[in-house]
Amino acid sequence: MESTVTSKKSRNPKPPENPENPENPTASTRPGYGRLLRTRGAWTFLLPGFAARQPFAMLTISIVLLVQHTTGSYGAAGAAAAVTGVSMALFAPCSGRLADRYGQRAVLIPGVLLHALSGLTLTALALADAPLWALFAAAVPTGASVPQVGPMVRARWGVKLKDSPLMTTAAAFESVTDELTFVVGPLLATALCTAVDPAAGLVTEASLTLIGGLLFAAQKSTQPSVSGGGHARVEHASALRVPGVRVLIVTFLGIGSVFGGMQVSLAAFTESIGEPGLNGVLYGVFAAGNMLSGVVCGAIAWKAAPQRRLVLGYTALALTASGLWAAHSVPVLAGLGLLVGMCIAPALITGYTLVEGLVPAGARTEAFTWLTGAVALGQAAAVTVAGQLEDRYRDGAGFLVPMGGTVLALATLLALRSRLTSRAHGRTVARGVGHRVPVAVD
Repeated sequence: MESTVTSKKSRNPKPPENPENPENPTASTRPGYGRLLRTRGAWTFLLPGFAARQPFAMLTISIVLLVQHTTGSYGAAGAAAAVTGVSMALFAPCSGRLADRYGQRAVLIPGVLLHALSGLTLTALALADAPLWALFAAAVPTGASVPQVGPMVRARWGVKLKDSPLMTTAAAFESVTDELTFVVGPLLATALCTAVDPAAGLVTEASLTLIGGLLFAAQKSTQPSVSGGGHARVEHASALRVPGVRVLIVTFLGIGSVFGGMQVSLAAFTESIGEPGLNGVLYGVFAAGNMLSGVVCGAIAWKAAPQRRLVLGYTALALTASGLWAAHSVPVLAGLGLLVGMCIAPALITGYTLVEGLVPAGARTEAFTWLTGAVALGQAAAVTVAGQLEDRYRDGAGFLVPMGGTVLALATLLALRSRLTSRAHGRTVARGVGHRVPVAVD
């Protein structure tokens, strides 16, 4: 048998000469970042995609710092940011569904225009000491119009890679990219709000969203083609019908509780010690841990099933998040934040990877936006609750929110983990994932 294999390799030496083709058998056995980034046409959407998603990491913290400055209340600041997050969570799946049906460009252009206008309106109202209900009214369209660039980039990877093992590497790469924005974004927003003007963070976020979003929308050649024909009903079925997606939504809600709880609680902690500028640094350490573990996660050729990896990674996340409330010094909080961040990336990457096996191709952008929206919704709820806890009790009470959110999500995950089993060999899912339906995707 070995001699037969050897002779076949010697007679057919051509496949290894095309390493950038993800469907190359040699390439598929050695997935890695270098091979992923050599995928033809990838850079045409990666660079503008990074520019377009960068402002998203600035939004919540910019709102919190601006509204807290004008009202003097973390509760009011958290509530305003929460309205934005809830609005985004509710409208993100609609945006993903419309992108699957009509194309990403058709959704992005009006979306970024509305977002920039709404963000600037919210800024003006806050500076004018408008009542809280007016801030809420402006926060709704601000959140609803947040461009879903991350899910759109993931959908473009799906078109490029199809059934390649590089999809796991792509999921890790996107998680690292997301976390890089969460390293840079909070630092930039905090610096602008504390050193320039309390409104500078939100103004910059609105401007960057407009510019980056339009640049990404201009990359028409790599966006997934709009499907049509007799199979449109199958391809456009809601991703929410898949039981595994609903389980992932709950787990991502818990991850959102970590993001939201950390943002408010770190801001309150650094202000209480008279060092508000450390807020961005501490949150950057947390995001850096997330980014570094994401790099490692994507570089490993995993043998364990993704369902098992998700359970183990989420257990570690719940354990580390449970210790945050007991930290009362900058070094301890930085160390724990780093560990929490390192536990988030594997859970995010594995969740996004599971979508590829659970959801038909024509509903994946929607599925990704459900998960993104779940993070935003969890973040919104956490910002609200943590803000109230910090106003009433202080002394790090807001850090109880990440603990509660992750423990509840872990309990749900353990109870319903069987629903995450991929049915890739089943009739409906296999048609979407395997691209056996004659739909134009490239």
